[in-house]
Amino acid sequence: MSKRVPRSRKIPTAAVLAVIYIYLAIVFIVLIHNGQMQLLDPAGLVAGMQSKILWTALAFIAVIGSAIIISFFIVMFRYREGSNKTYRPEWTAGKRLQLLGWGIPSVAILVICVLLWNTAHVVDPYKPINSTTKAVTIQVVALRWKWLFIYPNDHLASVNIMEVPVGTPINLELTADAPMNSFWVPRLSGQIYAMTGMVTQLHIEAGQAGSYAGSAAEISGDGFSGMDFTVNAVSAKDYASWKATAMYSSQTLDYPAYQKLAEPSSYVAPTYYALADQNLFDAIVMQFMVPGTDPSTLEVRGKSLQ
Repeated sequence: MSKRVPRSRKIPTAAVLAVIYIYLAIVFIVLIHNGQMQLLDPAGLVAGMQSKILWTALAFIAVIGSAIIISFFIVMFRYREGSNKTYRPEWTAGKRLQLLGWGIPSVAILVICVLLWNTAHVVDPYKPINSTTKAVTIQVVALRWKWLFIYPNDHLASVNIMEVPVGTPINLELTADAPMNSFWVPRLSGQIYAMTGMVTQLHIEAGQAGSYAGSAAEISGDGFSGMDFTVNAVSAKDYASWKATAMYSSQTLDYPAYQKLAEPSSYVAPTYYALADQNLFDAIVMQFMVPGTDPSTLEVRGKSLQ
């Protein structure tokens, strides 16, 4: 008497997709809870507005994606093996069903477009932040492979560390003395490019004290992996104390010292300088505007760069 060989049972594709969907959802929640997704964990005014945009877009995507997955399960269950439902392969959807199938995604896309159009102007990086507190101007230079932060009004500079006061608008002016790069502090703002021979702008404001990771968001060569920096947001009192200490650093930054600093290097430790040349940023930009000319002999805004 022959034994009956049991028929192998295949795991339904829908079940596999469901497990993957649930797993990704759990991973996403855990990462958010542990603060590992900085983009969705804002600590500043601009980043907060950008985070709301992302959450809204994710909500729409989740609704549409969930509807598709639920529909998949319904069809799978309705026409499973052993079901008494009639299978009609020649049936075509009616006008109402087609209108529903095309209408809902179209409306969702339209809503997202209107939302992004309006909010994109609100978070325009060139738009100053309205505040009764006087803004702090910081000039940023992307080098190989480090970041130089110049505080022209406070006569100091730093490398790979930027100190800012909490609740104060920060006006960033960015350029590069190296291949084009991108400045990004996920918890405080979106990214913006820094390019040679031109100046871009970014306005940020830290809403709470803390240390925030910043990085280069553009691959720029061998030392790219070590081109990170830290933004320290501190109270107004601590910021004033930091300035009083940093501006009297034993290291002085003028144009000759800058030329040495601009030489390629990576994983550079945070360093502070007393700024000897208030027009150093202009000199860095102008060296590409007048090729072959020593930037230190130029005049910008009616002032000599010597």
